[in-house]
Amino acid sequence: MDGSRTNAGQMTFAEKFRSRKVQRYLVIVTFMFVPLLLLLVFTYIPFAKMVQFSFYDMKYIGAKTYVGLKNYIDVFKRSDIFGSLFVSIYYMGGAVLQLALALFFATMMVFKVKGESVFKAAMFFPYLVCGIAVGFIFKFFYARGFVLDTILQALGMDIENIPMWLQNQKINNFSLVATSVWRYTGQNMVLFLGAMMSVDTDLYEAASLDGANKWHQFRYIIMPSIKSIIVLNLVLSISGSLSAFEPPYVITNGQMGTGTYFVIMNRLAHENQRVGLACAMAIVLLVIIIICTVAQKLFFKYAFNDGTEDESKAAVRRKKREAKKKGGA
Repeated sequence: MDGSRTNAGQMTFAEKFRSRKVQRYLVIVTFMFVPLLLLLVFTYIPFAKMVQFSFYDMKYIGAKTYVGLKNYIDVFKRSDIFGSLFVSIYYMGGAVLQLALALFFATMMVFKVKGESVFKAAMFFPYLVCGIAVGFIFKFFYARGFVLDTILQALGMDIENIPMWLQNQKINNFSLVATSVWRYTGQNMVLFLGAMMSVDTDLYEAASLDGANKWHQFRYIIMPSIKSIIVLNLVLSISGSLSAFEPPYVITNGQMGTGTYFVIMNRLAHENQRVGLACAMAIVLLVIIIICTVAQKLFFKYAFNDGTEDESKAAVRRKKREAKKKGGA
């Protein structure tokens, strides 16, 4: 025996520490530690404190008083808070509209139109603009006597017949929703276009040889192929509409019936110093978004397949019922 240590049990701590296996684990733990620490410090701990603050009547600075569930009860009892959720319905409708427009424009790009690169860049550009800047742009666009009114007057409309786009409560929320549609349509178009580009072009050629027109190609080739992307974008857009903030905050400051849930929450927290109530609003909004997301996923899971077949689950069930009736007859 030469005294050399040949097995792992005889290795010293220093030798074990320098071994390849231990070094690999150290690298993994080190790279995991930093992001997990940042996630803990900037996400989970603040969220836990927000949940704690939601049970107190407090300001940012000063004493706080424990009030239990009073803040949560106020969220549902105060008309200015709970009523602001209904403003989100306008943004949900705008989300559906922008997805429909994005799907239409993306389909045009797939079928190769002239100037598509310029059109694509022009459509995507609004998404690159800061949301606050977009708000200021449309604030002057809708202002009385400014851009939109000037265009309509040039087309022959009398200024007295032009509505007040931001003051008239019958249309001001539609005006704000149009801002979101203008900004996010290009983003959704690019997402749809990326999914459509992955479809085998031979399918279009084969369909054309069989006499299929563009509508048939869209319905039976494109739609089934990107169904999962459509569902994902719809879930994200509708969930995001519940937290709309920049257009109503910058353009109208939430006045004249345009205050969304986020705008009211910001006003209570920063202007009125009702921090506990604002925290309760944030928790309630989180629960609502989770419920809406789960409900949408369950609906689409029940109504549609996973995107690998042309038929929906409802159509399959209908065929099975018809086949069962014929078998019974």
